Amino acid sequence: MGKRILIVGGVAGGASAAARARRLDEAAEIIIFERGPHVSFSNCSLPYYLSGIVENSADLILMSPEKFKKQFNIEARVNNEVIKIKRAEKKILVRDLETGEEYEESYDKLILSPGARPIVPASIEGVEQKHVFTVRNVVDISRIKDYLDFNKIEDIAVIGGGFIGVEVAENLRLAGKNVTLIEALDQVMSPFDYDMAQILHKEILDHGINLILNDAVVKINSASVELKSGKKVTARAVIMAIGVFPETDLAREAGLEIGETGGIKVDRNYLTNDRDIYAIGDAIEVYHRLSRKKTRLALAGPAQRQARAAIDHIYNIPHRNNGVIGSSVVKVFDINAACTGLNEKTARDAGIPYDFVYIITGDKVGLMPDSNPMHFKLLFEYPTGRILGAQAIGKGNVDKRIDVIATMILMDGSLEDLKELELCYAPPFGTARDVVNQAALVGLNLLHGRFKQVPVSKIRELVENDAFILDVREKGEYRTGHIKNAINIPLSELRDRLDEIPRDQPVYVHCRSAQRSYFAVMALQELGFENVYNIAGSYLALSYYEYYMDQYTGREKILTQYNFI
Repeated sequence: MGKRILIVGGVAGGASAAARARRLDEAAEIIIFERGPHVSFSNCSLPYYLSGIVENSADLILMSPEKFKKQFNIEARVNNEVIKIKRAEKKILVRDLETGEEYEESYDKLILSPGARPIVPASIEGVEQKHVFTVRNVVDISRIKDYLDFNKIEDIAVIGGGFIGVEVAENLRLAGKNVTLIEALDQVMSPFDYDMAQILHKEILDHGINLILNDAVVKINSASVELKSGKKVTARAVIMAIGVFPETDLAREAGLEIGETGGIKVDRNYLTNDRDIYAIGDAIEVYHRLSRKKTRLALAGPAQRQARAAIDHIYNIPHRNNGVIGSSVVKVFDINAACTGLNEKTARDAGIPYDFVYIITGDKVGLMPDSNPMHFKLLFEYPTGRILGAQAIGKGNVDKRIDVIATMILMDGSLEDLKELELCYAPPFGTARDVVNQAALVGLNLLHGRFKQVPVSKIRELVENDAFILDVREKGEYRTGHIKNAINIPLSELRDRLDEIPRDQPVYVHCRSAQRSYFAVMALQELGFENVYNIAGSYLALSYYEYYMDQYTGREKILTQYNFI
Protein backbone atom coordinates (compact mmCIF):
# COMPACT_ATOMS: atom_id res chain seq x y z
CA MET A 1 0.00 0.00 0.00
CA GLY A 2 1.43 3.37 -1.04
CA LYS A 3 1.44 6.58 0.97
CA ARG A 4 -1.67 8.72 1.22
CA ILE A 5 -0.61 12.26 0.38
CA LEU A 6 -3.13 15.09 0.65
CA ILE A 7 -2.36 18.50 -0.80
CA VAL A 8 -4.18 21.71 0.14
CA GLY A 9 -4.09 24.10 -2.82
CA GLY A 10 -3.11 23.67 -6.44
CA VAL A 11 -1.42 26.08 -8.90
CA ALA A 12 2.41 26.19 -8.90
CA GLY A 13 3.16 24.66 -5.51
CA GLY A 14 0.43 22.11 -4.95
CA ALA A 15 0.22 20.85 -8.53
CA SER A 16 4.01 20.49 -8.74
CA ALA A 17 4.09 18.55 -5.46
CA ALA A 18 1.42 16.18 -6.69
CA ALA A 19 3.18 15.53 -9.99
CA ARG A 20 6.52 14.91 -8.26
CA ALA A 21 4.95 12.50 -5.79
CA ARG A 22 3.44 10.51 -8.62
CA ARG A 23 6.75 10.30 -10.46
CA LEU A 24 8.36 8.84 -7.33
CA ASP A 25 5.57 6.58 -6.21
CA GLU A 26 3.09 4.97 -8.58
CA ALA A 27 1.31 3.34 -5.65
CA ALA A 28 0.68 6.57 -3.71
CA GLU A 29 -2.85 7.89 -3.30
CA ILE A 30 -2.63 11.60 -4.07
CA ILE A 31 -5.50 14.05 -3.67
CA ILE A 32 -5.42 17.82 -4.27
CA PHE A 33 -8.05 20.00 -2.60
CA GLU A 34 -8.67 23.37 -4.24
CA ARG A 35 -11.40 25.69 -3.00
CA GLY A 36 -11.58 27.46 -6.35
CA PRO A 37 -12.92 26.00 -9.60
CA HIS A 38 -9.46 25.56 -11.19
CA VAL A 39 -6.68 23.39 -9.85
CA SER A 40 -3.88 24.63 -12.11
CA PHE A 41 -3.71 27.91 -14.01
CA SER A 42 -1.13 30.42 -15.25
CA ASN A 43 -1.26 32.87 -12.37
CA CYS A 44 1.36 35.21 -13.85
CA SER A 45 -0.53 35.44 -17.16
CA LEU A 46 -3.79 36.72 -15.62
CA PRO A 47 -3.29 40.45 -16.42
CA TYR A 48 -2.75 39.69 -20.10
CA TYR A 49 -6.36 38.60 -20.49
CA LEU A 50 -7.45 42.21 -19.91
CA SER A 51 -5.66 43.40 -23.06
CA GLY A 52 -6.52 40.44 -25.25
CA ILE A 53 -2.93 39.21 -25.46
CA VAL A 54 -4.46 36.09 -23.92
CA GLU A 55 -7.64 35.87 -25.96
CA ASN A 56 -9.70 33.42 -23.92
CA SER A 57 -9.85 32.97 -20.16
CA ALA A 58 -10.00 29.22 -20.74
CA ASP A 59 -6.45 29.41 -22.11
CA LEU A 60 -5.26 30.42 -18.64
CA ILE A 61 -6.24 27.02 -17.28
CA LEU A 62 -3.30 24.63 -17.54
CA MET A 63 -4.71 21.38 -16.19
CA SER A 64 -8.22 20.15 -15.48
CA PRO A 65 -9.16 17.60 -12.80
CA GLU A 66 -9.98 15.16 -15.59
CA LYS A 67 -6.55 15.58 -17.16
CA PHE A 68 -4.85 15.17 -13.78
CA LYS A 69 -6.70 11.89 -13.35
CA LYS A 70 -6.03 10.55 -16.83
CA GLN A 71 -2.39 11.52 -17.13
CA PHE A 72 -1.16 11.16 -13.55
CA ASN A 73 -3.82 9.21 -11.66
CA ILE A 74 -4.11 12.16 -9.30
CA GLU A 75 -7.47 13.16 -7.90
CA ALA A 76 -8.07 16.91 -7.96
CA ARG A 77 -11.15 18.05 -6.08
CA VAL A 78 -12.04 21.60 -7.04
CA ASN A 79 -14.58 23.69 -5.13
CA ASN A 80 -13.56 21.74 -2.04
CA GLU A 81 -12.21 23.75 0.87
CA VAL A 82 -10.15 22.28 3.69
CA ILE A 83 -11.57 23.96 6.80
CA LYS A 84 -9.73 22.15 9.59
CA ILE A 85 -6.67 20.02 10.26
CA LYS A 86 -7.08 17.39 12.98
CA ARG A 87 -3.43 16.73 13.71
CA ALA A 88 -3.94 14.19 16.47
CA GLU A 89 -6.06 12.03 14.16
CA LYS A 90 -4.05 12.88 11.01
CA LYS A 91 -7.24 13.93 9.28
CA ILE A 92 -8.57 17.00 7.49
CA LEU A 93 -12.12 18.31 7.46
CA VAL A 94 -13.29 19.33 3.99
CA ARG A 95 -16.34 21.28 2.84
CA ASP A 96 -17.77 20.73 -0.64
CA LEU A 97 -18.61 24.30 -1.64
CA GLU A 98 -21.20 23.19 -4.20
CA THR A 99 -23.22 20.91 -1.92
CA GLY A 100 -22.29 22.22 1.53
CA GLU A 101 -21.41 18.68 2.61
CA GLU A 102 -18.55 18.28 5.09
CA TYR A 103 -16.40 15.17 5.23
CA GLU A 104 -13.08 13.90 6.57
CA GLU A 105 -10.01 12.48 4.84
CA SER A 106 -7.03 10.85 6.51
CA TYR A 107 -3.43 11.40 5.46
CA ASP A 108 0.03 9.97 5.88
CA LYS A 109 1.57 13.24 4.75
CA LEU A 110 -0.11 16.62 4.33
CA ILE A 111 1.21 19.37 2.04
CA LEU A 112 -0.07 22.92 2.62
CA SER A 113 0.05 25.19 -0.43
CA PRO A 114 -2.77 27.65 0.26
CA GLY A 115 -1.05 30.63 -1.37
CA ALA A 116 -1.58 34.24 -0.40
CA ARG A 117 -4.61 36.48 -0.44
CA PRO A 118 -4.74 40.03 -1.83
CA ILE A 119 -4.51 42.76 0.77
CA VAL A 120 -7.68 44.84 0.95
CA PRO A 121 -7.29 47.43 3.73
CA ALA A 122 -10.45 47.90 5.76
CA SER A 123 -9.22 51.43 6.46
CA ILE A 124 -10.18 52.46 2.91
CA GLU A 125 -13.77 53.66 2.99
CA GLY A 126 -15.94 52.02 0.31
CA VAL A 127 -13.57 49.15 -0.42
CA GLU A 128 -16.41 46.61 -0.18
CA GLN A 129 -18.31 47.98 -3.21
CA LYS A 130 -19.09 45.83 -6.26
CA HIS A 131 -16.87 47.85 -8.61
CA VAL A 132 -13.77 47.14 -6.45
CA PHE A 133 -11.81 44.07 -7.52
CA THR A 134 -8.74 42.01 -6.65
CA VAL A 135 -6.68 39.72 -8.88
CA ARG A 136 -5.89 36.23 -7.62
CA ASN A 137 -7.29 33.66 -10.03
CA VAL A 138 -9.07 33.07 -13.33
CA VAL A 139 -12.46 33.79 -11.76
CA ASP A 140 -11.23 37.19 -10.56
CA ILE A 141 -9.76 38.29 -13.89
CA SER A 142 -12.83 37.07 -15.81
CA ARG A 143 -15.11 38.96 -13.44
CA ILE A 144 -13.11 42.17 -13.98
CA LYS A 145 -13.21 41.93 -17.76
CA ASP A 146 -16.90 41.05 -17.82
CA TYR A 147 -17.72 44.01 -15.57
CA LEU A 148 -15.68 46.44 -17.66
CA ASP A 149 -17.18 45.22 -20.93
CA PHE A 150 -20.80 45.01 -19.76
CA ASN A 151 -20.77 48.45 -18.14
CA LYS A 152 -18.58 50.05 -20.84
CA ILE A 153 -16.12 51.24 -18.20
CA GLU A 154 -13.37 53.54 -19.48
CA ASP A 155 -11.92 55.14 -16.31
CA ILE A 156 -10.12 52.72 -13.99
CA ALA A 157 -7.89 53.18 -10.94
CA VAL A 158 -5.28 50.55 -10.10
CA ILE A 159 -4.10 50.73 -6.49
CA GLY A 160 -0.58 49.44 -5.97
CA GLY A 161 2.58 49.64 -8.05
CA GLY A 162 4.01 46.16 -7.61
CA PHE A 163 4.18 43.45 -10.28
CA ILE A 164 0.43 42.82 -10.47
CA GLY A 165 -0.48 46.51 -10.30
CA VAL A 166 1.91 47.52 -13.07
CA GLU A 167 0.95 44.59 -15.30
CA VAL A 168 -2.78 45.19 -14.79
CA ALA A 169 -2.37 48.91 -15.49
CA GLU A 170 -0.34 48.20 -18.63
CA ASN A 171 -2.84 45.73 -20.02
CA LEU A 172 -5.82 47.94 -19.27
CA ARG A 173 -4.07 50.76 -21.10
CA LEU A 174 -3.33 48.47 -24.05
CA ALA A 175 -7.08 47.78 -24.08
CA GLY A 176 -7.65 51.51 -24.57
CA LYS A 177 -8.79 52.35 -21.02
CA ASN A 178 -8.07 55.55 -19.12
CA VAL A 179 -5.89 54.26 -16.30
CA THR A 180 -4.60 55.85 -13.11
CA LEU A 181 -1.94 53.93 -11.21
CA ILE A 182 -1.70 54.96 -7.55
CA GLU A 183 1.19 53.94 -5.28
CA ALA A 184 1.62 55.04 -1.66
CA LEU A 185 5.42 54.78 -1.87
CA ASP A 186 7.65 57.12 -3.87
CA GLN A 187 8.21 54.56 -6.63
CA VAL A 188 6.70 51.56 -8.36
CA MET A 189 8.35 48.14 -8.24
CA SER A 190 10.10 48.13 -4.87
CA PRO A 191 12.65 45.42 -5.83
CA PHE A 192 14.29 48.13 -7.95
CA ASP A 193 16.26 51.03 -6.55
CA TYR A 194 14.72 54.48 -6.76
CA ASP A 195 17.07 55.64 -9.51
CA MET A 196 16.27 52.62 -11.69
CA ALA A 197 12.53 52.91 -11.04
CA GLN A 198 12.55 56.35 -12.67
CA ILE A 199 13.00 54.65 -16.04
CA LEU A 200 9.81 52.71 -15.40
CA HIS A 201 8.01 55.87 -14.31
CA LYS A 202 8.77 57.57 -17.60
CA GLU A 203 7.68 54.54 -19.62
CA ILE A 204 4.38 54.44 -17.73
CA LEU A 205 3.79 58.17 -18.27
CA ASP A 206 4.78 58.00 -21.93
CA HIS A 207 2.07 55.43 -22.57
CA GLY A 208 -0.69 57.58 -21.17
CA ILE A 209 -1.12 56.21 -17.65
CA ASN A 210 -1.73 58.79 -14.95
CA LEU A 211 0.93 57.78 -12.41
CA ILE A 212 0.46 59.07 -8.86
CA LEU A 213 3.18 58.33 -6.30
CA ASN A 214 3.59 59.15 -2.63
CA ASP A 215 -0.15 59.24 -2.14
CA ALA A 216 -2.65 56.79 -0.74
CA VAL A 217 -6.32 56.03 -1.35
CA VAL A 218 -8.56 56.84 1.62
CA LYS A 219 -12.02 56.58 0.06
CA ILE A 220 -13.63 54.88 -2.92
CA ASN A 221 -16.77 56.47 -4.36
CA SER A 222 -19.02 55.17 -7.12
CA ALA A 223 -17.18 57.14 -9.82
CA SER A 224 -13.96 58.34 -8.16
CA VAL A 225 -11.33 57.66 -5.54
CA GLU A 226 -10.14 60.15 -2.97
CA LEU A 227 -6.48 60.37 -1.96
CA LYS A 228 -4.78 61.34 1.27
CA SER A 229 -3.52 64.51 -0.42
CA GLY A 230 -7.10 65.61 -1.12
CA LYS A 231 -6.94 64.81 -4.82
CA LYS A 232 -9.86 63.09 -6.53
CA VAL A 233 -9.33 60.67 -9.39
CA THR A 234 -12.11 59.64 -11.78
CA ALA A 235 -12.63 55.88 -11.62
CA ARG A 236 -15.73 53.76 -12.26
CA ALA A 237 -13.78 50.59 -11.48
CA VAL A 238 -11.02 50.06 -8.93
CA ILE A 239 -8.53 47.20 -8.88
CA MET A 240 -6.70 46.57 -5.61
CA ALA A 241 -3.14 45.38 -6.15
CA ILE A 242 -1.50 46.56 -2.92
CA GLY A 243 0.12 43.23 -2.24
CA VAL A 244 -0.60 39.82 -0.76
CA PHE A 245 -0.51 38.23 2.66
CA PRO A 246 0.05 34.51 3.29
CA GLU A 247 -2.99 32.33 3.88
CA THR A 248 -2.16 31.00 7.32
CA ASP A 249 -5.56 30.67 9.02
CA LEU A 250 -5.76 26.91 8.54
CA ALA A 251 -2.20 26.37 9.77
CA ARG A 252 -2.59 28.75 12.68
CA GLU A 253 -5.81 27.14 13.88
CA ALA A 254 -4.09 23.74 13.73
CA GLY A 255 -1.36 24.97 16.05
CA LEU A 256 1.33 25.10 13.37
CA GLU A 257 4.06 27.63 14.06
CA ILE A 258 3.94 30.99 12.29
CA GLY A 259 7.22 32.77 11.57
CA GLU A 260 8.32 36.32 12.32
CA THR A 261 7.26 37.57 8.88
CA GLY A 262 3.72 36.19 9.14
CA GLY A 263 4.31 33.15 6.94
CA ILE A 264 4.16 29.52 8.05
CA LYS A 265 7.45 28.55 9.68
CA VAL A 266 9.23 25.63 8.01
CA ASP A 267 12.62 23.97 8.26
CA ARG A 268 15.10 23.37 5.43
CA ASN A 269 12.94 20.49 4.17
CA TYR A 270 9.74 22.59 4.31
CA LEU A 271 8.46 20.67 7.30
CA THR A 272 6.32 22.54 9.81
CA ASN A 273 6.53 21.82 13.52
CA ASP A 274 4.37 18.78 12.76
CA ARG A 275 6.55 15.98 11.30
CA ASP A 276 3.80 14.92 8.93
CA ILE A 277 2.84 18.34 7.59
CA TYR A 278 4.80 20.32 5.01
CA ALA A 279 4.15 23.85 3.75
CA ILE A 280 5.29 25.43 0.47
CA GLY A 281 4.70 28.41 -1.78
CA ASP A 282 3.44 31.92 -1.04
CA ALA A 283 2.20 30.97 2.43
CA ILE A 284 5.59 30.19 3.97
CA GLU A 285 8.51 32.06 5.42
CA VAL A 286 11.84 31.48 3.67
CA TYR A 287 15.51 32.27 4.26
CA HIS A 288 17.28 34.90 2.17
CA ARG A 289 20.80 33.70 1.48
CA LEU A 290 22.23 37.24 1.12
CA SER A 291 20.52 39.23 3.88
CA ARG A 292 20.52 36.15 6.14
CA LYS A 293 17.05 37.10 7.27
CA LYS A 294 13.65 35.48 7.06
CA THR A 295 11.43 36.80 4.30
CA ARG A 296 8.46 35.92 2.09
CA LEU A 297 8.72 35.41 -1.65
CA ALA A 298 5.61 35.08 -3.80
CA LEU A 299 7.17 33.66 -6.99
CA ALA A 300 6.27 30.57 -9.00
CA GLY A 301 9.83 29.30 -9.53
CA PRO A 302 10.72 29.03 -5.83
CA ALA A 303 7.30 27.48 -5.11
CA GLN A 304 7.97 24.70 -7.61
CA ARG A 305 11.42 24.03 -6.16
CA GLN A 306 9.95 23.90 -2.66
CA ALA A 307 7.32 21.42 -3.85
CA ARG A 308 9.95 19.11 -5.28
CA ALA A 309 12.12 19.37 -2.15
CA ALA A 310 9.21 18.61 0.19
CA ILE A 311 8.19 15.51 -1.76
CA ASP A 312 11.81 14.39 -2.07
CA HIS A 313 12.12 14.59 1.72
CA ILE A 314 9.07 12.37 2.12
CA TYR A 315 10.86 9.78 -0.02
CA ASN A 316 14.25 10.23 1.66
CA ILE A 317 15.88 11.94 -1.31
CA PRO A 318 18.37 14.57 -0.12
CA HIS A 319 18.37 18.10 -1.48
CA ARG A 320 20.30 21.30 -0.90
CA ASN A 321 18.43 24.33 0.42
CA ASN A 322 20.31 27.39 -0.81
CA GLY A 323 17.81 29.91 0.48
CA VAL A 324 16.27 32.45 -1.89
CA ILE A 325 17.63 35.53 -3.61
CA GLY A 326 14.49 36.77 -5.40
CA SER A 327 14.95 36.92 -9.18
CA SER A 328 12.18 38.48 -11.26
CA VAL A 329 11.41 40.18 -14.55
CA VAL A 330 8.58 42.37 -15.79
CA LYS A 331 7.59 43.90 -19.11
CA VAL A 332 6.41 47.50 -18.97
CA PHE A 333 5.17 48.43 -22.43
CA ASP A 334 8.27 48.67 -24.64
CA ILE A 335 10.91 48.00 -22.00
CA ASN A 336 11.90 45.03 -19.89
CA ALA A 337 13.09 45.21 -16.30
CA ALA A 338 14.74 42.42 -14.31
CA CYS A 339 16.43 42.18 -10.95
CA THR A 340 17.99 39.70 -8.56
CA GLY A 341 19.46 39.66 -5.08
CA LEU A 342 19.73 42.76 -2.92
CA ASN A 343 19.11 46.37 -3.86
CA GLU A 344 20.52 49.35 -1.98
CA LYS A 345 17.70 49.46 0.56
CA THR A 346 17.79 45.76 1.40
CA ALA A 347 21.59 45.80 1.58
CA ARG A 348 21.46 48.68 4.06
CA ASP A 349 18.71 46.98 6.07
CA ALA A 350 20.85 43.85 6.25
CA GLY A 351 23.83 45.87 7.47
CA ILE A 352 26.00 44.82 4.53
CA PRO A 353 28.64 47.35 3.43
CA TYR A 354 28.33 47.77 -0.32
CA ASP A 355 29.12 49.83 -3.36
CA PHE A 356 27.49 49.84 -6.76
CA VAL A 357 28.08 50.24 -10.47
CA TYR A 358 25.58 52.02 -12.71
CA ILE A 359 26.49 51.78 -16.37
CA ILE A 360 24.63 52.25 -19.63
CA THR A 361 25.86 50.27 -22.61
CA GLY A 362 24.38 48.94 -25.83
CA ASP A 363 22.57 45.63 -25.49
CA LYS A 364 23.94 44.70 -28.92
CA VAL A 365 26.61 45.96 -31.26
CA GLY A 366 25.64 49.50 -32.23
CA LEU A 367 25.54 48.67 -35.95
CA MET A 368 22.57 46.39 -35.37
CA PRO A 369 19.25 48.09 -36.16
CA ASP A 370 17.63 46.93 -32.91
CA SER A 371 20.51 47.93 -30.64
CA ASN A 372 19.31 49.93 -27.62
CA PRO A 373 20.79 51.27 -24.38
CA MET A 374 20.67 48.96 -21.38
CA HIS A 375 20.72 50.44 -17.90
CA PHE A 376 22.58 48.09 -15.61
CA LYS A 377 23.16 48.43 -11.88
CA LEU A 378 25.38 45.98 -10.00
CA LEU A 379 25.75 45.86 -6.20
CA PHE A 380 28.79 44.30 -4.58
CA GLU A 381 30.01 43.86 -1.04
CA TYR A 382 32.80 46.12 0.16
CA PRO A 383 35.65 45.24 0.55
CA THR A 384 35.27 41.61 -0.62
CA GLY A 385 33.81 42.31 -4.06
CA ARG A 386 31.19 39.59 -3.51
CA ILE A 387 28.24 40.11 -5.85
CA LEU A 388 25.06 41.06 -4.01
CA GLY A 389 22.52 41.87 -6.69
CA ALA A 390 21.76 43.55 -9.98
CA GLN A 391 19.04 45.37 -11.91
CA ALA A 392 18.76 45.73 -15.67
CA ILE A 393 16.30 47.79 -17.71
CA GLY A 394 16.12 48.15 -21.47
CA LYS A 395 14.39 46.99 -24.64
CA GLY A 396 16.69 43.99 -25.05
CA ASN A 397 17.32 40.75 -23.18
CA VAL A 398 17.65 42.02 -19.63
CA ASP A 399 16.61 38.61 -18.28
CA LYS A 400 19.72 37.00 -19.77
CA ARG A 401 21.99 39.41 -17.91
CA ILE A 402 20.16 39.07 -14.62
CA ASP A 403 20.15 35.28 -14.93
CA VAL A 404 23.94 35.46 -15.21
CA ILE A 405 24.13 37.51 -12.00
CA ALA A 406 21.69 35.19 -10.20
CA THR A 407 23.94 32.27 -11.11
CA MET A 408 27.03 34.10 -9.90
CA ILE A 409 25.31 34.83 -6.58
CA LEU A 410 24.46 31.13 -6.17
CA MET A 411 28.13 30.33 -6.74
CA ASP A 412 29.26 33.05 -4.28
CA GLY A 413 30.86 34.82 -7.23
CA SER A 414 32.88 38.01 -7.00
CA LEU A 415 33.69 40.87 -9.35
CA GLU A 416 36.82 38.99 -10.38
CA ASP A 417 34.74 35.96 -11.32
CA LEU A 418 32.29 38.09 -13.27
CA LYS A 419 35.08 39.87 -15.09
CA GLU A 420 36.42 36.55 -16.38
CA LEU A 421 33.06 35.08 -17.31
CA GLU A 422 33.02 33.90 -20.92
CA LEU A 423 29.67 34.55 -22.57
CA CYS A 424 28.19 34.04 -26.01
CA TYR A 425 28.79 36.82 -28.52
CA ALA A 426 27.59 37.77 -31.96
CA PRO A 427 26.53 41.28 -33.02
CA PRO A 428 22.77 40.50 -33.15
CA PHE A 429 22.85 39.17 -29.59
CA GLY A 430 25.26 41.28 -27.55
CA THR A 431 28.69 42.85 -27.45
CA ALA A 432 32.12 41.25 -27.22
CA ARG A 433 32.42 42.64 -23.72
CA ASP A 434 28.97 42.09 -22.36
CA VAL A 435 27.36 44.57 -19.99
CA VAL A 436 27.92 42.19 -17.07
CA ASN A 437 31.65 41.96 -17.82
CA GLN A 438 31.83 45.73 -18.20
CA ALA A 439 30.07 46.24 -14.88
CA ALA A 440 32.59 43.95 -13.19
CA LEU A 441 35.51 45.97 -14.58
CA VAL A 442 33.99 49.24 -13.37
CA GLY A 443 33.27 47.65 -10.00
CA LEU A 444 36.88 46.51 -9.64
CA ASN A 445 38.10 50.02 -10.38
CA LEU A 446 35.84 51.33 -7.63
CA LEU A 447 36.81 48.53 -5.25
CA HIS A 448 40.52 49.27 -5.68
CA GLY A 449 40.06 53.03 -5.43
CA ARG A 450 41.15 53.83 -8.98
CA PHE A 451 38.44 56.46 -9.28
CA LYS A 452 35.53 57.92 -7.33
CA GLN A 453 31.92 58.34 -8.37
CA VAL A 454 28.81 60.20 -7.31
CA PRO A 455 25.24 58.97 -7.95
CA VAL A 456 22.70 60.93 -9.97
CA SER A 457 20.63 61.31 -6.79
CA LYS A 458 23.20 63.85 -5.54
CA ILE A 459 23.37 66.05 -8.63
CA ARG A 460 20.44 68.36 -7.88
CA GLU A 461 22.04 69.20 -4.53
CA LEU A 462 25.37 69.83 -6.26
CA VAL A 463 23.73 72.14 -8.80
CA GLU A 464 21.92 74.06 -6.08
CA ASN A 465 25.23 74.47 -4.21
CA ASP A 466 27.06 75.73 -7.31
CA ALA A 467 29.43 72.79 -7.53
CA PHE A 468 31.84 72.59 -10.45
CA ILE A 469 30.30 70.20 -12.97
CA LEU A 470 32.33 69.37 -16.05
CA ASP A 471 30.53 68.20 -19.20
CA VAL A 472 32.97 66.43 -21.53
CA ARG A 473 30.51 65.77 -24.37
CA GLU A 474 30.91 67.42 -27.72
CA LYS A 475 29.67 70.99 -28.14
CA GLY A 476 26.67 69.92 -30.23
CA GLU A 477 25.56 67.48 -27.53
CA TYR A 478 25.90 70.23 -24.91
CA ARG A 479 23.72 72.61 -26.94
CA THR A 480 20.89 70.08 -27.21
CA GLY A 481 20.65 69.83 -23.41
CA HIS A 482 22.90 70.19 -20.37
CA ILE A 483 23.05 70.54 -16.61
CA LYS A 484 22.50 74.16 -15.65
CA ASN A 485 25.79 75.99 -15.02
CA ALA A 486 27.85 72.98 -16.17
CA ILE A 487 31.08 73.85 -17.96
CA ASN A 488 31.52 72.21 -21.35
CA ILE A 489 35.05 71.08 -22.21
CA PRO A 490 34.89 68.22 -24.75
CA LEU A 491 37.14 65.26 -24.01
CA SER A 492 39.04 66.00 -27.20
CA GLU A 493 39.97 69.46 -25.83
CA LEU A 494 40.49 68.50 -22.20
CA ARG A 495 44.28 68.42 -22.08
CA ASP A 496 44.51 71.83 -23.75
CA ARG A 497 42.12 73.53 -21.32
CA LEU A 498 43.28 72.31 -17.94
CA ASP A 499 43.60 75.88 -16.68
CA GLU A 500 39.79 76.20 -16.81
CA ILE A 501 39.38 73.40 -14.26
CA PRO A 502 39.79 74.25 -10.56
CA ARG A 503 42.24 72.29 -8.45
CA ASP A 504 41.01 73.62 -5.09
CA GLN A 505 37.46 72.16 -5.17
CA PRO A 506 35.74 68.93 -6.20
CA VAL A 507 35.20 68.41 -9.91
CA TYR A 508 32.18 66.34 -11.02
CA VAL A 509 32.50 64.97 -14.54
CA HIS A 510 29.85 63.60 -16.87
CA CYS A 511 29.18 62.74 -20.49
CA ARG A 512 26.22 60.90 -22.02
CA SER A 513 26.64 57.48 -20.38
CA ALA A 514 29.75 57.83 -18.14
CA GLN A 515 32.34 56.28 -20.46
CA ARG A 516 33.96 59.44 -21.81
CA SER A 517 33.69 61.01 -18.39
CA TYR A 518 35.54 58.00 -16.94
CA PHE A 519 38.35 58.60 -19.46
CA ALA A 520 38.38 62.26 -18.41
CA VAL A 521 38.48 61.41 -14.70
CA MET A 522 41.43 59.05 -15.16
CA ALA A 523 43.30 61.62 -17.25
CA LEU A 524 42.71 64.41 -14.74
CA GLN A 525 43.92 62.21 -11.90
CA GLU A 526 47.09 61.44 -13.83
CA LEU A 527 47.53 65.17 -14.43
CA GLY A 528 47.45 66.02 -10.75
CA PHE A 529 43.77 66.65 -9.99
CA GLU A 530 43.01 64.93 -6.69
CA ASN A 531 39.31 65.53 -6.09
CA VAL A 532 37.58 64.30 -9.24
CA TYR A 533 34.32 62.33 -9.42
CA ASN A 534 32.57 60.52 -12.24
CA ILE A 535 28.78 60.93 -12.29
CA ALA A 536 27.44 57.36 -12.44
CA GLY A 537 25.12 56.94 -15.41
CA SER A 538 25.88 60.52 -16.51
CA TYR A 539 23.45 62.65 -18.50
CA LEU A 540 21.28 59.81 -19.76
CA ALA A 541 20.65 58.43 -16.26
CA LEU A 542 20.20 61.94 -14.86
CA SER A 543 17.52 62.72 -17.46
CA TYR A 544 15.50 59.71 -16.35
CA TYR A 545 16.13 60.46 -12.68
CA GLU A 546 14.81 64.00 -12.89
CA TYR A 547 11.97 63.53 -15.37
CA TYR A 548 9.04 62.19 -13.33
CA MET A 549 9.43 64.54 -10.38
CA ASP A 550 9.89 67.49 -12.73
CA GLN A 551 6.62 66.63 -14.48
CA TYR A 552 4.68 65.73 -11.36
CA THR A 553 5.74 68.59 -9.07
CA GLY A 554 6.55 71.33 -11.55
CA ARG A 555 9.79 72.04 -9.66
CA GLU A 556 12.58 74.06 -11.20
CA LYS A 557 14.52 71.93 -13.63
CA ILE A 558 18.28 71.43 -13.39
CA LEU A 559 18.47 70.24 -17.01
CA THR A 560 17.85 72.52 -19.99
CA GLN A 561 16.56 69.52 -21.98
CA TYR A 562 16.30 65.78 -21.33
CA ASN A 563 18.16 63.15 -23.32
CA PHE A 564 16.73 59.63 -23.46
CA ILE A 565 18.63 58.18 -26.41
